[in-house]
Amino acid sequence: MNPHTKIEIQDVWEAKKRMQTMIKPTPLIASPKLSDKINASVYLKLENLHEIGSFKVRGASNKIVSLTEEEKSHGVTTFSTGNHGLAVAYIAKRLGIRAVICISNRVPVGKVNAIQQIGAEVERVGDSQDDAEERCYQLEKEQGLTVIKPFDDPHIIAGQGTMGLEIIEEVPRIDTVIVPLSGGGLFSGVALALKSYNPSIQLIGVSMENAAVMSESLKADRPVILPEQNTLADSLLGGIGLNNQYTFPLVKEYLDDLILLTEEEIATGMGFMLNQHKLVVEGAAATGVAAILSGKLKTHGKHVATIITGNNIDLTAFTSIFQKQLYKSSRQ
Repeated sequence: MNPHTKIEIQDVWEAKKRMQTMIKPTPLIASPKLSDKINASVYLKLENLHEIGSFKVRGASNKIVSLTEEEKSHGVTTFSTGNHGLAVAYIAKRLGIRAVICISNRVPVGKVNAIQQIGAEVERVGDSQDDAEERCYQLEKEQGLTVIKPFDDPHIIAGQGTMGLEIIEEVPRIDTVIVPLSGGGLFSGVALALKSYNPSIQLIGVSMENAAVMSESLKADRPVILPEQNTLADSLLGGIGLNNQYTFPLVKEYLDDLILLTEEEIATGMGFMLNQHKLVVEGAAATGVAAILSGKLKTHGKHVATIITGNNIDLTAFTSIFQKQLYKSSRQ
C-alpha cells in the first residue's frame, strides 16, 4: 500500500466490524445469460437491495458512526447527486442527528423527494455537484456541521470496501470485478479489499461517455473539471475535487481497464436487468451489465462479478426507457 493513500486493508475490516449492527450483507447471485455471453461465471452483487436502494449507505454508516459525540451533536451535511445524500439522511435519522443535504438542480426530483421523506433538510444549489459542495463548506463554517464527503474520505472508502470482502467470502476464486466509476470511493474501497486479497484480480471501471470526470482526470494525470451533461447514469455525475487526496491516487494504482458506455448501451443494460432478473435498477447500476452486453469487456477471467449499485430511479423515466427497449427488441 502506498503511504500517500493512508488507507489499509485493516481499515476495511474495522469498517466491517463497526457497521455490523447498521448494514446487512447483500446477495451475490449468478446471471446465466451474462455467463453464456462471455463463457464465464458472472455474478451480480445486489447493492440495490439495501433499505435505501444504494451501496452508499455503507460509506455513510462507517463515517457517521465514527464521529465524536460533539460532532454528532452539531449535525452533518453533504453534497450529492442523490444516493449519497439519501444514505447520509438515512444513517443520521437512525442515530438522531441533524442532516442538511445540498443538491444541485440537476438531481432528479424522485431522489430529492426520497431524501425529504426521510426527514433531512434539503438545499438545492446551482447546477453541479461542485456548487452543492461549496454550500456545504459554508454550512460547516457558519453552523459547525461536519461535511460527509461522498467519496474522497478514508472512512467512506473503507466502508464501500466491505462489499469487496463479501464478494471474496462468496466466490474465493473471483478474478474479475467490474465497478461503476465516478468519484472513485466505491472503486477505491472494493479494489483495496480485492487487490490486498489477490493482486492478480482484474479491476475494471465502467462509466458513461457523457462527462466522465475520472476518465478525463486520468488522461490528464490530474483532477479536472467538466460541465455535467444529461445521462441515464446520473449517479456517476460530479467532479472528483481538484484537491482530491485519496480516490484519484487509488484509482490510478488499481485500475486495470476503463470502459465508457453510450446512453443506448446503458439503457440496454437496464432493460436486461428487468427482463432477466426482474429488477428495476438505475443507469449507473446497469453499467457493468452494459459493458458485458456491449462486447466492450475484452479481457476477463473465469469468475466475473459486477456491482449493481442502486435502484433509485424515477419510475416514469424508467417506463419510457423500458418501452423503447421493448420496441427495439421487437424490431430485432
